[in-house]
Amino acid sequence: MGYRKAEQILPNEIIELIQNYVDGECIYIPRKENNRRDWGENTSIREELNERNHNIYLDYKNGMKGTEIADKYFLSIKSIQRIIGKMK
Repeated sequence: MGYRKAEQILPNEIIELIQNYVDGECIYIPRKENNRRDWGENTSIREELNERNHNIYLDYKNGMKGTEIADKYFLSIKSIQRIIGKMK
């Protein structure tokens, strides 16, 4: 999300109306409900996390201990337990 100058996209009447509520402050205008995107939709992070979680589960199935897996992936043991539980 980037910042855009109101003067470049809004008519002066709208800017003056908004200034009655917030003058010189930054505000967030949310997307319309039908234009919202799911988390990670614009990047490959979902696929990367799914692959990581699959590898964690394979390590578990191959006999690695939870503490070893946690150290390998720099995660807490609770996170490893949660991932393994979801993958079962």
